[in-house]
Amino acid sequence: MRAQSSDKTKGPPLRERIKQLRARVRPFIPLVAGMVIAFAAMFIYDFATPAGPRMSEQRVNELVANAMASATPPPSFASRAYEMIAPSLVRVEAQLTAGDDKRAYGTGVVVDEGGAILSSLHIVNRAFKIEVVFYEGTRSDASIIAKSEEQDIVVLRARTPPQPLIPAILGSPGALRVGDEVFAAGNPFGIRNSFSAGVVSGLNRNFKSPKTGATLANLIQFDAAANPGNSGGPLLNRDGEVVGIVTALYNPTDQEVFIGIAFAVPIDAAGGAMGSPPW
Repeated sequence: MRAQSSDKTKGPPLRERIKQLRARVRPFIPLVAGMVIAFAAMFIYDFATPAGPRMSEQRVNELVANAMASATPPPSFASRAYEMIAPSLVRVEAQLTAGDDKRAYGTGVVVDEGGAILSSLHIVNRAFKIEVVFYEGTRSDASIIAKSEEQDIVVLRARTPPQPLIPAILGSPGALRVGDEVFAAGNPFGIRNSFSAGVVSGLNRNFKSPKTGATLANLIQFDAAANPGNSGGPLLNRDGEVVGIVTALYNPTDQEVFIGIAFAVPIDAAGGAMGSPPW
């Protein structure tokens, strides 16, 4: 005899279970519908929008190089000024008497393609023999072709200069202001092609030489380091243009070393003092 199943063990009718399932799912229907719509929109956009061209390896390298260049600081004004003036620098050597190896040393700067060299007169005045050494090492005898004692300026010409000569670019000292950055290039104590930085400390200065008693007028005062051997060298503005010729340093003691005060003849005066137009 089979046992009859009890009503208590029977589950709810199928219709009731479907109704309960719908009740549980109903809150999620808007979310699912929204996701379906979003994915459909993305698919349609990607399908309708043409793909852009692939970036070549060369283009990627260019973009990286440009990014690196923008992140790398440019050279300083000082380094650019030195690069401009270096090929025009000359070391001046003056043999004082015949048969004597004693020499006076200074600096000069090439100012035209013909080989004119501006320097300070006190280096070569009364010298028995003058030699110049160019930037790349060429050595040549030189002679005086013009001079001005009032400005302590001399123009030298080398007998056998190297070719091609690279003249310096000349600027306007009238544009200088106190506080402007300037650079001195030369051969302090015979150390070739040295470079120092400072500022314009004053304008229209007068300086009386303790050796000769002569007074130089309308000078540029600056505080870039200048020592014996710098005389005749260029004073440069921040663009690398020659605005003066270093002529003297001031030291109230008997020691001829730099203490922060030096003077340069303005480049326009250096040209005008010899009866020629400024370079």
